[in-house]
Amino acid sequence: MPAFVALSALWGSSFALIKIGVDAGVSPMWVALWRCLFGAVTLLVVCAVQRLPLPRDKATWGHALVVAALLNAAPFALFAYGEQYVDSVLAGIFNATTPLLTLVFVLLMVNDERLTGRRVAGLGLGFLGVLVVLGVWNGLVGGTLVGGLACLAATACYGAGFAYTRRFFSQRPGSVTALSAVQIGCATLELGVVTAAAGLAPTWPGWYAAIALLVLGALGTGLAYILNLRIIRDAGPTVASTVTYVVPLWSTLIGAVLLSEPLSWNTFVGAAMVIAGILVSRTRSGRREKVDAAAGSR
Repeated sequence: MPAFVALSALWGSSFALIKIGVDAGVSPMWVALWRCLFGAVTLLVVCAVQRLPLPRDKATWGHALVVAALLNAAPFALFAYGEQYVDSVLAGIFNATTPLLTLVFVLLMVNDERLTGRRVAGLGLGFLGVLVVLGVWNGLVGGTLVGGLACLAATACYGAGFAYTRRFFSQRPGSVTALSAVQIGCATLELGVVTAAAGLAPTWPGWYAAIALLVLGALGTGLAYILNLRIIRDAGPTVASTVTYVVPLWSTLIGAVLLSEPLSWNTFVGAAMVIAGILVSRTRSGRREKVDAAAGSR
């Protein structure tokens, strides 16, 4: 639970930090690249201090390249692109659709995950809460539609990434920190290649945005992905992905306080529905999943 709450707060603040970078004129690809670079450096420093060796087998690095593309490179760039058109509050709420998409991929890829009635009911209630927060009765048009679709594409990447991580990567030999360092390092490499191929040069956004990107990378990516992989190992990808139900609460609060983004009645009603969805989705199988995952990590 402490790791779950800390991870939700870190990722909840990420959307405001992304918005600061984008509004300062940093291109979406560079927002994603700086984020991964600072995160990778942080993780490598932690590995050096704790004297944790990085995995050397080719299979781990091969899976890391896939996980990095699904959980980092692609969604980080897509969210930054989307936040050119929508505010951080809305982006954080779109992120809450991740558990729905994760379930689809989990059922296809992970043998020990089962779809239960309570889980479906909880995810359904949470998704309805997201729709209420969005105010779908007002419609989504123009830039909001473009930004929203980009954010939804990012969450689809997360859904596939959570499932792939559980089946092929989270149980690989090595510490959580070392595996996270490899993952974010691979994402940095992938984004660097794409950014260079696109001919996008970095620009100085000012100290305020630079600090925001540094915090986004060091904490929102470096520390956060240690917590993320640990939760996936201990509780499974579906439980880990439900952290995105809590993220909108943080992103809404931080967006309103830090960026003065507007709030409405449906934001609070929808948030209450999201919390209710989290409570309903808790199933008895969660205890068995935790035991199985712990046994597999030994």
